[in-house]
Amino acid sequence: MAQSTLRRADRVSGILERLATTGSVDATELAGEFRVSPATIRRDLQVLEDQRLLSRTHGGAVAVDVAYELPVRYRIGQHREEKALIAQTVAKLLPRGPLTLGLTGGTTTHLLARLLAERVDLTVVTNALNIAAELSLRPRLKLIMTGGVSRTQSYELVGPIADQALKGLNMAVAVVGVNGISVRGGLTTHDEIEANTNATMIRRADRVIVVADGSKVGKVYLAEICPVSDVTTLVTDASADPAGVEAIRRAGAEVIVVGG
Repeated sequence: MAQSTLRRADRVSGILERLATTGSVDATELAGEFRVSPATIRRDLQVLEDQRLLSRTHGGAVAVDVAYELPVRYRIGQHREEKALIAQTVAKLLPRGPLTLGLTGGTTTHLLARLLAERVDLTVVTNALNIAAELSLRPRLKLIMTGGVSRTQSYELVGPIADQALKGLNMAVAVVGVNGISVRGGLTTHDEIEANTNATMIRRADRVIVVADGSKVGKVYLAEICPVSDVTTLVTDASADPAGVEAIRRAGAEVIVVGG
């Protein structure tokens, strides 16, 4: 962890990552590590308990035994370097010249959007509010938003309105963020409505690139977006389970592992 005062989102991400690894955290230790007051840490823990992301104890907190969906604002600090490498790799994979690109929500797709913001002859189709905010003021880039119902966990617009908008559009490439990818489960996420909207985007794209840090390879969540056979390329990092990566390759997808 960085030995400096962090923004709340980064502190919270660090706390949750520690909980996922060790199962518990100590408030005094966290205050020293993040160089904030114990009262600040206690407020952070209270916010997370209110969201049912942990259970507070005397002097700290313990992980809750549920497969919750971490809100995107808290995922930014997780696997930051790996996600940046994945985004940089995908930016280089995209063809030059006029391109219609679909982007689903996610922290890695958001990083990719930042890298592409200065491109010309680029049309971006997205259902992600944070990506749209990133690109909306770029005069040389055409932005198309889907409309739909906002999901606070992912900043995505989903549902029938989003689906209908996407059905009328054609994309050369769709870059898709997921919660899990495996041969057994395909591409998966926590919410079935979001899964359907992302599947609609995938069906409208000629080429599908999945961005997933290594922690997501082999994971299966509630809602299937599509089978792995619909994926052109998976870009992940060297922490991914080698057996899971090889199984995805055997299913027909190109797999690019960065940072190895």
